[in-house]
Amino acid sequence: MTLIKSISGIRGTIGGSAGNTLNPLDIVKFTSAYATFIRRSGKSSSNKIVVGRDARISGEMVKNVVCGTLMGMGYDVINIGLATTPTTELAVRMSGAEGGVIITASHNPRHWNALKLLNHEGEFLTKDDGNEVLAIADREDFEFADVDHMGAYTEDKSFDQRHIDAVLALDLVDVEAIRKAHFRVVVDTVNSVGGVILPGLFEALGVEATFLNGEANGDFAHNPEPIEKNLGGIMGECAKGGYDLGVVVDPDVDRLAFIQEDGKMYGEEYTLVTVADYILDHVKGATVSNLSSTRALRDVTEKHGCQYFAAAVGEVNVTTKMKDVKAVIGGEGNGGVIYPESHYGRDALVGIGLFLSSMAQKGLKASQLRATFPNYFIAKNRIDLTPSTDVDAILVKVKEMYGQQQEVQVTDIDGVKIDFPNKWVHLRKSNTEPIIRVYSEASTMEEADELGKTLMQVVYDMQ
Repeated sequence: MTLIKSISGIRGTIGGSAGNTLNPLDIVKFTSAYATFIRRSGKSSSNKIVVGRDARISGEMVKNVVCGTLMGMGYDVINIGLATTPTTELAVRMSGAEGGVIITASHNPRHWNALKLLNHEGEFLTKDDGNEVLAIADREDFEFADVDHMGAYTEDKSFDQRHIDAVLALDLVDVEAIRKAHFRVVVDTVNSVGGVILPGLFEALGVEATFLNGEANGDFAHNPEPIEKNLGGIMGECAKGGYDLGVVVDPDVDRLAFIQEDGKMYGEEYTLVTVADYILDHVKGATVSNLSSTRALRDVTEKHGCQYFAAAVGEVNVTTKMKDVKAVIGGEGNGGVIYPESHYGRDALVGIGLFLSSMAQKGLKASQLRATFPNYFIAKNRIDLTPSTDVDAILVKVKEMYGQQQEVQVTDIDGVKIDFPNKWVHLRKSNTEPIIRVYSEASTMEEADELGKTLMQVVYDMQ
């Protein structure tokens, strides 16, 4: 059983004892701390907080505890029901709320859930703000409202359509071209909220969509992380023929992966690369991704005569860098597209609209479009941690070991990334699981995996 407290909220497994899992007592404590922080920050005076959730089996229980606690703290709750993470983010802005709570554990398995915390802009809390919430929770420094000042509760199910309308209104989502292309797609929504909102999006775009695992019951049909080893079903369906594209989202629909018309993975790293290339065809400007994302984005950006920037892993780090450099597009290589013209949050609906626009305007099949980009391969490995592991000390030693080598660039803003002339490896402690993530990229998967395993052995030898 696990409970992980981080600047982005709390995440844990359901069931077990207080303090060790995501359970009603800890949900009350952290929700109360968040509400206290929002009130003290004074960024808005609407007295409203939006709550949305994915379709996890535990979601109804967690939602009830969160909503009741917010009301007990004196906040008026707008429950938008089963909703994607980007829908909830937009709902905060559209309703003028002071903040929002998203109940989702993203790509984690069905027995996990989490509280993701938003500010009045519908964006994730900064590191400092997140740390303040954790400090308030540790001190239990909050006070509940008396009977005359408790909050009200309302439900508003209009935001799915408002989200779809906002995507259709984006200048670079070429609705007319998409409709003329008469695309036929197969979609895997892993039995979560993608099955609620995506049918409406595809219908509005004139796309014929067949859904796999489309019932939003939270009983995930497979491991919900949208990576190749988990997507045999939809890959096999595409391989049968008759589809232009396979579309895959995670349980809260902020990550997006594609399957080519021939049943092969398009590559989750290339979701952002493709969308960025399309955006830069029309608007010049900077791009941003995190340190663990493919070099292909840098290559494509420079091909357009623009500048690429890297950020630490984590959506709030990417969006902060995007604002600093006024990026026109950014995101994360895990299939997360962040398009400032919409909002500063990963949004699979926006990604779908822009990706289909690129296909329609260029008149290319998915496999042909993929072949226009530099070909890199990323190996993703992990090192499970023991209670005695001193991760920070290990990363310092790795930095010292490689920092003096010629033609090697070492970056330590987030773990340690070692850039060689034609490959790289990135080691960082996960914020959501007790592991070190080891990502490595090269021109072949074999070379990338070999590089990652070499660094893993270096770490093992240090323990």
